[in-house]
Amino acid sequence: MRLVAYIRVSGAGQVSDGYGLAVQEKAVKAWAKAHGHRIVRMVREEGVSGATDALDRPGLSEALLMIREGDAEGLLIPRLDRLARALTVQEATLAIVWRDNGHVFTADTGEVHQDDPDDPMRTAMRQVVGVFAELDRRMVVKRLRDGRAAKQASGRKAVGAYAYGTHGEGEGRDRDSAPNPAEAAARDRILQLRAEGKSYRAIGEILDAEGLPPRRAATWSAMTVRSVCQKAGVA
Repeated sequence: MRLVAYIRVSGAGQVSDGYGLAVQEKAVKAWAKAHGHRIVRMVREEGVSGATDALDRPGLSEALLMIREGDAEGLLIPRLDRLARALTVQEATLAIVWRDNGHVFTADTGEVHQDDPDDPMRTAMRQVVGVFAELDRRMVVKRLRDGRAAKQASGRKAVGAYAYGTHGEGEGRDRDSAPNPAEAAARDRILQLRAEGKSYRAIGEILDAEGLPPRRAATWSAMTVRSVCQKAGVA
């Protein structure tokens, strides 16, 4: 059977916990080979929440369209929670595939069979798996929220990007803002030049000439210089 494989991670955490895209890809390829199926397309999505609707995921939408247009006969995923970690999204996506006469397979349990009125337990067991996947996602979100609250209560940085001139140091709840020597030098230079009356654009040009780069872009823009000044309390 011609299958489109879909693999997904919601963030860096799933890479570090050993279930990143490479591991998922290996699992679906091994399953397809062992069961005589052919993967005609490998769709990867990174940084996409399992609670996001299928229509809001470009990769999953592409996979579903391939099934609808007959370019693939089924969808292959490493396990059901890679398809969705919200029960409503899971059930809606399965319904779309089945409506278009497609099949759904997971590398850990095989085919996800369509609902059968004579076997209500089949549907119930699948939905129980979806419920616990959703519960796990919500528990992760709660742990993150509680951790941020605890950090904030202790006076440490809890949310948002680190200001230019600083970066994160430490692990887990002990991670906090710390000086970034290279960026701190550029920040101090910006504040010095601003105190001398230089415009934001002129400061950017001077920094570029002196080899003091911004965090992400190749060169300084007036808006980036202005942002550094504002965060330092300088107009």
